[in-house]
Amino acid sequence: MPPRDIGPGRNGPGRNGPSGNGPGEAGFTLIELMVSLLIFGMLAAAGVGLLSFSVRAQAASTERLNEVAAIERVRAILTSDLAQAAPRITRDDRGERVPAFAGGTGSPGEPALAFVRRGWSNSEDAPRASLQKVEYRLVDGRVERRAFPMLDGAAIGPPAVILSGVRSLRLRYRVGPDWHDRWDPTQPDALPQVVEVVIEVPRFGEVRQLFLTGTGA
Repeated sequence: MPPRDIGPGRNGPGRNGPSGNGPGEAGFTLIELMVSLLIFGMLAAAGVGLLSFSVRAQAASTERLNEVAAIERVRAILTSDLAQAAPRITRDDRGERVPAFAGGTGSPGEPALAFVRRGWSNSEDAPRASLQKVEYRLVDGRVERRAFPMLDGAAIGPPAVILSGVRSLRLRYRVGPDWHDRWDPTQPDALPQVVEVVIEVPRFGEVRQLFLTGTGA
């Protein structure tokens, strides 16, 4: 029987030959490739967006914590100073008597608080007293604390910034049931019992704090 020509059948060149499209040579079409790239791009964009959001959230959290820490630092410094306020009358660099405690309204530029505190540490045994005269004021949106090297006849020292970005500072002083906007006592060694400090900052608005002074603490 003569051989039968099976033609381009199941195993002929039409199926698996050079021009065929058999299973061994199957691939992506252009449309499939573009769809795959589109999906990959969407996933990559989502990943970048999530990472960017995490970085921004961490930065915002760090900034908020730093602002809270700054407010707490002011509270700790004022608590330490005012709790140890002493009724000690001093003299300025011109020899004039200065009351033991001076309290303003907190207006920019003028001294907000000026008083003598106890407990000035002297680890180096310097020839000075354990009392220290300190002053607070608001200057260009900064709450500054300054100290005098000596109680009498000394010029004020350089400022130390304890809080920045302050919009306003207000103070009041209490003796008994009465509050006063300024502290101008008739007795030069008199101290207020309570000092109210209201600091306005952009993030938290007005922050009100009360401090006991001297023996009242």
